[in-house]
Amino acid sequence: MASTRKPTYRPGADSRPADAARSGGSKAVPDKGPADGSGEVISAQRSIEPDIKRGSRSQPAAATTSTKASASDNVIIFPEPKGRRQRRVIVWTLSIVAAVVAALIAGAVFSPVLAVRTVTVDGTTLLTPEAVQKALAGLEGKPLPQVSEQEINELLKPLVQVRSATMEARPPSELLVHVNERVPVALLKQGDSFVMVDVDGVQLGATKDQSAVALPLIDAGAGATNTELFKAIAAVLDTLPADVRARMSTASAASVDAVELKLVDGKTVVWGNAEDRELKAKALEALLKMPADPKVPVSVYDVSVPRHPFTK
Repeated sequence: MASTRKPTYRPGADSRPADAARSGGSKAVPDKGPADGSGEVISAQRSIEPDIKRGSRSQPAAATTSTKASASDNVIIFPEPKGRRQRRVIVWTLSIVAAVVAALIAGAVFSPVLAVRTVTVDGTTLLTPEAVQKALAGLEGKPLPQVSEQEINELLKPLVQVRSATMEARPPSELLVHVNERVPVALLKQGDSFVMVDVDGVQLGATKDQSAVALPLIDAGAGATNTELFKAIAAVLDTLPADVRARMSTASAASVDAVELKLVDGKTVVWGNAEDRELKAKALEALLKMPADPKVPVSVYDVSVPRHPFTK
């Protein structure tokens, strides 16, 4: 009669089935059975190594996927701070404004619309405005923003009467030039002519008639403009107010400390050295304004000590 016992599977019963499983298969091995010998026990072993291997390969992939998902789920996106956004807007706005301003400046600098067409001159006495305009003729057609005072003064250098010049642009096309002329302070005898000179000895013009120019005559000759005596006399005359200087007939000096002036009425001004020139000029101006006293005629005005001037 057949045995009614169910087969019992005992995986890993001993080391031999495990070795067989590692060698690539399963093998049924007989069991010694129970001690009473009532029947055989069929023992079978299932190889689980492939499953373990498959699990070991698939588990990290699943773990990686879950890690990525959890990482993405944990990312929190914060809005940009308001201050940073405002700074970025301000920077962009300033950049655009700067670009527009630069374009406008470039257009103004090079635009023919602002080209010089008219040159107006003022401040001339020794020169005529036409002489200055002729010297500046090269500026016509040049845009006003490109014209500089340095360029104007370079063009006016041949005109010795001009000490300096400033400019004023009047868009769209007018250039106004303010001329600062040298001031003649004396006459120098040169042949049969009289040469006008300024405090630096620059010759500003000539005349045949001495009385036509209300300036004192320095009896030193036109070649004496670099001497110490001329510089001392010219410095004194340059300090005098224009109306006082116009009353002078001659100017001379025995030394740099002994400058003397003659008025057109024959009276003498004792000046002394070149110190305190402004104070001496004010003192002389005050003495000349004093009403004349017929009982006390005046022939000398002494301002060599300006704080204690006197007449005699």
